[in-house]
Amino acid sequence: MDSEISACPHKNIKKDSGFYVCQDCGLIMEDKLTFEDTVPTSEFFTDSQREYERRIRVGDSKALQDPIIKEKYDRIKTLEKWFRDYETDFTEQKKTIELLKSHGIGLNIDNTKYIGIKDRYLKYNKYHRHNYQNMVIIFLAIVWMEIKDTTNIRVEEFIKVSRELGHKINKKMLNNAMSKVKRTENMLKSKKTPLDLEKEIKSRIKIVFQKDLNHIPYQKIQEHFSDKVEYEKIKMEMLLLVDKILNKISYKEIQNINYKAFTAGLIYYIGQTLDNKKIFTQNLIETTSKFSSTTIRKKYHILKELLGDPQLLNL
Repeated sequence: MDSEISACPHKNIKKDSGFYVCQDCGLIMEDKLTFEDTVPTSEFFTDSQREYERRIRVGDSKALQDPIIKEKYDRIKTLEKWFRDYETDFTEQKKTIELLKSHGIGLNIDNTKYIGIKDRYLKYNKYHRHNYQNMVIIFLAIVWMEIKDTTNIRVEEFIKVSRELGHKINKKMLNNAMSKVKRTENMLKSKKTPLDLEKEIKSRIKIVFQKDLNHIPYQKIQEHFSDKVEYEKIKMEMLLLVDKILNKISYKEIQNINYKAFTAGLIYYIGQTLDNKKIFTQNLIETTSKFSSTTIRKKYHILKELLGDPQLLNL
């Protein structure tokens, strides 16, 4: 329409078959010779540049019409750029964990693992906030370090999903980031006193103990109780007993152990202190802790050597 042509500023001009054509309104500006005499050709794109841009626009448009891609695009837009990681409250990082879970990655991240990821990330960030660090890659490395030993997802799948979420990452970058995290943690360990390390390990044991105990459903042991209230009371008494037992165990005796396996054995040991020793069996604890009965039995005997017979325990 003439009105559209007259209103067009003719700023988007491209070269087309010897003519300069406005790409917005379609107006042919001048023939080749006349227009090149008045306007430098360096101000306009060549045919190859124009075709490249056109292909990108068409490709983007088609992609966004696909509902699956559109959904991923909308999810990516919810993630803000982490330019100020030193001010983080871990909100954006939590969003990323949820997005990974929606793709089937990190489904085994429970509250204990989440706290571990958060503590690791914030601790690393605290000691590197004055240096340039790609904290997104560091965060993804920490997530992978927490889940890699307890998931059947391959690292290639983890990297693929991370890319789909808009993060530029490959295997080499992930390995380098994990090395940085480990170096930092080793450096910080050397600064901690044995008392600090003892408190940290015992705190982790308490968290895992409570988690594994809460994962034992009432339906599996209801034959031993009159109602669920009685079961909850027993669990509370066991949690209180953990504190007393850990106070009697020195750091030297737990510093090199697998504290998660140790906790599984601890649940069984404390279960043996109850009047009814058949409530918390090795098979029951095996289903919640994911450790074999053999491992649980070994840890139980270690505790028995340290504390004596559970039926004679006096704290």
